[in-house]
Amino acid sequence: MLHKQTSNGVKKIRTHIFVSGRVQGVCFRGDTQQIARELGLTGFVKNLPDGKVEIITEGEKEKVKQIVDWVRQGPPAAQVNNIDIEWEGYKGEFKDFQIVY
Repeated sequence: MLHKQTSNGVKKIRTHIFVSGRVQGVCFRGDTQQIARELGLTGFVKNLPDGKVEIITEGEKEKVKQIVDWVRQGPPAAQVNNIDIEWEGYKGEFKDFQIVY
């Protein structure tokens, strides 16, 4: 089972995302963090040495889908060429959404 259903019927899920293209140095991490926090998601975003951005999100299924849709475009200065998404089971691992350096 990929999602966890809470007592109030809300389904929670986790994604592990790798974004490639012109995604570093274009406010991708900061904008991702802002949107994730606005959606009430937890997890992290970080730049990788190979030029990709890695994102893990956890939260309500519909909210996670919203950030995945946003990541497909990224901030205005970004050029997203590819996005690899793994849909995973919710773990409740994070307290908030952070930028990892």
